[in-house]
Amino acid sequence: MVEVTHRQTEQKAAVRSALEKSTDFISAQDLHARLRDKGSTIGLATVYRSLNDLSQTGEADVLQSGTGQLFRYCGSGEHHHHLVCVDCGKTVEVEVPVEEWVQKVSQTNGFTPVRHVLDMYGRCADCEAIRRSTAR
Repeated sequence: MVEVTHRQTEQKAAVRSALEKSTDFISAQDLHARLRDKGSTIGLATVYRSLNDLSQTGEADVLQSGTGQLFRYCGSGEHHHHLVCVDCGKTVEVEVPVEEWVQKVSQTNGFTPVRHVLDMYGRCADCEAIRRSTAR
């Protein structure tokens, strides 16, 4: 097995810092634009590499959306799940009682180790109120 080392560079630190300041999931392109707006000369490819490194080390969560990957800072590194608003992107970490079931099903079928992702999507109360008021 090949061990991968994750270098800590000034650019990765800038990406981490910008990601920490974002409260919800954000695309690499949007994060890149924020960095550029603040005067950074960092390239988009470097932002992608840094975000992927952060996700591999558990510092960033990754969601697949219809437009690509979205990232969110998660310093805990512990496994968790999300409830995400489909309109505004508001994200809430939630506890879902599936961990024992996942382990049981994977062991029954001879799969180990198993990782899983469970993200739920809906409309937050604020966005639903806006939708209802404009539908009238």
